[in-house]
Amino acid sequence: MKRFFQPLQKDGSFKKRSVDASSPDERKDGESKEHTADHKKEPLKFLSWNANSFLLRVKNDWPEFAKFVTDLDPDVIAIQEVRMPAAGSKKEPKIPGELKDDTSSSREEKQILMRALSSPPFSNFRVWWSLADMKYAGTALLVKKCFQPKMVSFSLDRTASKHEADGRVILAEFDSFYLLNTYSPNNGWKEEESSFQRRRKWDKRISECVLQLSDKPLIWCGDLNVSHEEIDVSHPEFFSTAKLNGYIPPNKEDCGQPGFTLAERKRFGAILKEGKLVDAYRLLHKEKDMERGFSWSGNPIGKYRGKRMRIDYFIVSEKLKDKIVACEMHGHGIELEGFYGSDHCPVSLELSKISDDCEKS
Repeated sequence: MKRFFQPLQKDGSFKKRSVDASSPDERKDGESKEHTADHKKEPLKFLSWNANSFLLRVKNDWPEFAKFVTDLDPDVIAIQEVRMPAAGSKKEPKIPGELKDDTSSSREEKQILMRALSSPPFSNFRVWWSLADMKYAGTALLVKKCFQPKMVSFSLDRTASKHEADGRVILAEFDSFYLLNTYSPNNGWKEEESSFQRRRKWDKRISECVLQLSDKPLIWCGDLNVSHEEIDVSHPEFFSTAKLNGYIPPNKEDCGQPGFTLAERKRFGAILKEGKLVDAYRLLHKEKDMERGFSWSGNPIGKYRGKRMRIDYFIVSEKLKDKIVACEMHGHGIELEGFYGSDHCPVSLELSKISDDCEKS
């Protein structure tokens, strides 16, 4: 990704550059222009990963993750929980599509990250960011340079210049499908604005977004922060009875571990049904797999040791289900092998060619 490097002046600041409107990852208006080249291929292999701080992964686990990406060779990489702040000084509006670089520490962190992304195999990708104001949440989308999205936007209502709060959404439109990368907010433990109410509003908006995208097949990936069925958690009884400091929500369906409350699971099921969507992993893996069947694992030390959940997904339109070649979780065991330093493991999806008939259906 050499285009991201800006020459350092003697004082360590970045030299200002003019923005090339044809480079979608450098545009500030939230959209990419349609590419004029006639590409014969389309992305068919996808990777999604909650990195639990992209910068920390670059500093501590990058060689192993880079080898994994080289071996898997995905066309698209969707990242959640980037945890890099958006550009903009304290008193100025933030620029969620750009990394912060107005202080010496933020410039250094940006350099570390962009050097990693400018080296193989990541140098083969373009990158889009949607970032929070601080080191919190945030998403990134890396797409091989030979695959040009028609448009990239950053909000559930597809407003061109708008980014979702905390950088939780990146939506890319390709010729034959939409790709939606989301970092869904955690349900929390209490009946309050930043907890249950926030998640209810999010689920409602996701449902509306899915229905609005019905003109093309949809691939929805990311950390969706919900385990749909009992088969999707290692210890259903533990998670269904979990409490925080003894608090019991007034509504029985809100009780339990965030991500495994009955209310969340019901809403998720309704989104799939109404949106005519399929859980790609569960379609292929019908049985519970205690070794490789979960994407999130609790801290190896403490009461959450060995407690695992499947909360990272590839959800696809029903019209794509016959195109699913593989959907796998790449971490295993309670010692978090294949997690590359995160508490989430990467999840991949591979499709066969999306036919013209599928595009027009």
